[in-house]
Amino acid sequence: MANTIVFSNQAPAPIGPYSQAVQAGNTVYVSGQIALDAQSGQLVGNGDVVEETHQVMRNLQAVLEAAGLTLRDVVKCSIFVKDLGNFNLINEIYGSYFSTDYAPARETVEVSRLPKDVQVEISCIAVKQ
Repeated sequence: MANTIVFSNQAPAPIGPYSQAVQAGNTVYVSGQIALDAQSGQLVGNGDVVEETHQVMRNLQAVLEAAGLTLRDVVKCSIFVKDLGNFNLINEIYGSYFSTDYAPARETVEVSRLPKDVQVEISCIAVKQ
């Protein structure tokens, strides 16, 4: 079975040698998304973690949509944050995109630095039913 590259022009183009997402069988692996605007390629939020997190979630949704999926199909997320002190804000925004009925498994990890010095990056794995 061959892997299928997933691309959405509604999400930012990759800034390195990777794909927005790869589908292998029924599973879609979405690369980490940061708060880049798809049209301008510019960062959104000027360091405001709330705005950044909303943009990251919109980018994830766009890539999932290109694969024929929604957030309901997500089974796992990985959240990388520059400052775990922002956990409550990020968690609140993240939680507004998922119902507790279908919230995926996840971890949240503080890292020393993220691409383009953003505050948050999120990747996910989704499964087509």
